[in-house]
This record gives sequence, C-alpha cells and structure tokens, in this order.
Amino acid sequence: MNEAQPDALDFTSLYERHAGAVMRFALYLCGNRAQAEDITSETFVRVWTARDRLDLGTITGYLVTIARHLYLQGLARGRRVTALDVDPEDPSPDPQQAAEGRAELDAVLADLQRLPEVDRAALLMRAQDQISYNEIEAALEISVGAAKVKVHRARLKLAELRLARKG
Repeated sequence: MNEAQPDALDFTSLYERHAGAVMRFALYLCGNRAQAEDITSETFVRVWTARDRLDLGTITGYLVTIARHLYLQGLARGRRVTALDVDPEDPSPDPQQAAEGRAELDAVLADLQRLPEVDRAALLMRAQDQISYNEIEAALEISVGAAKVKVHRARLKLAELRLARKG
C-alpha cells in the first residue's frame, strides 16, 4: 500500500464497497453469473495478495482492470460461456412485467456481447462505474481519446441494436 494510505487495509469494507460493482462488470463482460462470480472472487484474491502495494485512490480502476484481465484469460483458455442467466432485480412485479423485464435484460446483455470486448469494457467502466477516461486509458492500455471514441461508438452501436430489435 502506498505511504498515503492507512497502515492496514480494511479488506472487509473494501469488499463490501466494491464487490457488487465488480460482479456487475464481470457479468456484463461474460454474460454468465457463475463465471462472473468466479472472476469477482479471483479479483479480490488478487487484491488481497497485493494489498501492500495498493493505491486506494484508484482502487475502482484497479479492480475492473483485474476483472477484465481475468475475463480475457478465460477467453484465451476457451471458457467463454454465452448463456445469460441474470435474474430480474425486483421479484415482485406481476408475471407479465417480469417476463417483459427479463426479455429486455436478456436482449441488452446479448447486445453487449455483440460489441468488441474492448469497446464493451470501456462502456461498462464509464457507464456503470463512472470511471474516468484517464483510468480507462490505464486499464485498457489505450489513449484517452481512444477511450472516449470507444465509449461513444459502443453507445451508438447499442442504440442501433436496440432500434433494430424494436423494429
């Protein structure tokens, strides 16, 4: 951990504060809950092993970078699973609303999977976690300008896919 940080990392608080965002990011990358849970767990294992070198000021960018690299390693090993097994957030809507919400969620997740991986990662970092373009630059190893273009193009592509789906 760098010198500006407290002597001891409160790992429980760190996990509670960021695990949901890492899980969502991983889920949107891979489209599979079990794989996203594995990625999230391994991300925090790696954070724990590097706890003496952490800069908590950039922890969100660091976490999604680790999660993305784990996802890419899984792709390289051929573990990509495309099943979309996301449960609706609110179980109380009537069955019609639940089915419509589930169908829309499945469609959006499928559309996300159609984006190039780096575009999807840049969009999710920016839209979901409000990560700065500078942190996206570092995480994806691209320029700030390229990060902005990738986010913009990903948004346009998702809108185009949604319009095509809606007819």
